[in-house]
Amino acid sequence: MLKINLEARVKKFLRKLPAKHERQIVGKIFLIAENPLQHDVKPLHGYAPWHRADIGEYRIIFSTDGEWLRILIVGKRNDSDVYKRFGKLFK
Repeated sequence: MLKINLEARVKKFLRKLPAKHERQIVGKIFLIAENPLQHDVKPLHGYAPWHRADIGEYRIIFSTDGEWLRILIVGKRNDSDVYKRFGKLFK
């Protein structure tokens, strides 16, 4: 299992969610840590080594590096704001 590194913005986002949604997302993060290349994980085109995973109405943007799983962004799945925030981090 990979070690998990949650960015501060992810921790802040998770604290604001209803408890049920927070549990679902955290559960998915642990599943990704066990197996980062699950069937529902897709690479982000043009942004290797970043991937995305969906859980309910949320999207998780992450990468793996050796023994670490880095969770960069968690946000609403149907909201383009997730990708806007992601793009701003790489300008």
